[in-house]
Amino acid sequence: MMVSEQFQDVFSQLPAEIFGRDCPTRPVMAQVTGRWGALIIAALAPGPMRFSGLHQHIGGISQKMLSQYLKSLVRYGLVERLVEPTIPPQVTYSLTPLGQSLAQQLCTLLSWFTANTPALEAAQQRYDAADSPTR
Repeated sequence: MMVSEQFQDVFSQLPAEIFGRDCPTRPVMAQVTGRWGALIIAALAPGPMRFSGLHQHIGGISQKMLSQYLKSLVRYGLVERLVEPTIPPQVTYSLTPLGQSLAQQLCTLLSWFTANTPALEAAQQRYDAADSPTR
């Protein structure tokens, strides 16, 4: 299979240490590309949201998991947590400039998944049909 020149250019720009066991970006990559990280960042791309809004917007995420991911994303400097001194305190989450730059890339990736869902599902069905024992 031939690789396009454009892909070769992008691949050649990756630093070699990205594949190393001790690469310091691995924990961040794990959070961002995990089950919920990309969706949280994409949900915050249009603008700030409160915790309850994020929880309602992202189907299937528990409050505990959302809280854990938000804490990690704040720690990595991708999300900002703003606590307003009201009673009760209102907490709003928004992307930092670093998070915004990442959101652009993640939204492109999420769009790719959406556009290619039929092909991905068809591939799964072909695989499952070939892998199932014949009777």
